Amino acid sequence: MELPKYRIALIVGVGEGLSASLARLFAREGIKVALAARKIEKLGALCAETGARAFACNATEAEEVERLFGMVEREIGTPDLVVYNASARARGAFVDLVPAEVANSIAVSAFGGFLVAQQAAQRMLPNKHGAILFTGASASVKGYAQSAPFAMGKFALRGLAQSMARELSPQGIHVAHFVIDGGIRSTTRTEPDDRPDSMLDPDAVALSYWNVLQQPRSAWTWEIELRPWVEKF
Repeated sequence: MELPKYRIALIVGVGEGLSASLARLFAREGIKVALAARKIEKLGALCAETGARAFACNATEAEEVERLFGMVEREIGTPDLVVYNASARARGAFVDLVPAEVANSIAVSAFGGFLVAQQAAQRMLPNKHGAILFTGASASVKGYAQSAPFAMGKFALRGLAQSMARELSPQGIHVAHFVIDGGIRSTTRTEPDDRPDSMLDPDAVALSYWNVLQQPRSAWTWEIELRPWVEKF
């Protein structure tokens, strides 16, 4: 039983939480890592730690996404593992939502995922090998009050992933969507002392991504839900 191997990873929408944990894990596994974010000034330490290269990109702009893949190819190589981790929120009472902010939320959470995935798939299909992973949220399957824009974007991203999995899996591309049903712990956001492990550890989430990546193609999953053991669902 042959396990898949990946050489070059591109993570889009990088911050200090899950994306950073994924970058560290991929680097430990010998994978070259490219990081993309709209602002890359704060990624210096992570790049130094993992040997990654950082690229500035607005994932909602088709030309910038195409340019991103071109730069990664020239400076590192063609990615065979791509993670879309970007999202945006616009909170508020439904009747008070600002249309421009709603459009941006949907563009970042869903349309950017389409643009990145399309560029990735175009490069993976000739080799019939690769993986495209999408980070979802509770809002991927549950629309909460005063959070319609986030639900709209995440529902769309989930639909994109499901459609892509049905089309691309038979062509050798593993497409997977991760429903992160709970808050992810960070340096600025931790659980109370009386509720240990009530938030998701980003390193633990990253390990689940890696486990999915290691699935033999005879037993692929297109979606996995992750939540703390005390989370209600």
